[in-house]
Amino acid sequence: MKTVKDYIRTIVDFPHEGILFRDVTTLFADARGFRMAIDQLLHPYAGEPIDKVVGLEARGFILGGAVAHQLSVGFVPIRKKGKLPGTTISQDYKLEYGEAIVEVHDDAIQPGEKVLLVDDLLATGGTARAGIQLVERLGGEIVGCAFVVDLPDLGGHDLLKGMGMNVHALCAFEGL
Repeated sequence: MKTVKDYIRTIVDFPHEGILFRDVTTLFADARGFRMAIDQLLHPYAGEPIDKVVGLEARGFILGGAVAHQLSVGFVPIRKKGKLPGTTISQDYKLEYGEAIVEVHDDAIQPGEKVLLVDDLLATGGTARAGIQLVERLGGEIVGCAFVVDLPDLGGHDLLKGMGMNVHALCAFEGL
């Protein structure tokens, strides 16, 4: 029987030499694999009081929207700076090669709402931390952070755990 990890292909030397890119588009393209991933992402949170699912740009939108649908809750996108049309709040974060900024609409999450954060991959944890900070600034409470892939050697899992987050990943790949 196939696992979620079996549906993910590895592309060598992308986007730079020495990188093993974990490509989840092959998982998304397979109906059984995609259904399996969505079911496994939401399983630990079924029956939990969740008001919104937050998805991180861009593959987190695909996963988060499907998880929100299955949980019958709202979906909130956290996007790169300048992509949302309404009034936003922003959070900067560090990348391996510089800095970036993500934003969320300032009325997307109400104080006290329970929020599940979803993305495809957890590497250094910078984007997830920025998303968590945005949710918390709006008064939301993160009930969990769910990822398809964890790259534990890059430290994101430990970073989020150190922030007190409940981290759920469907599979892990060693190395970069």
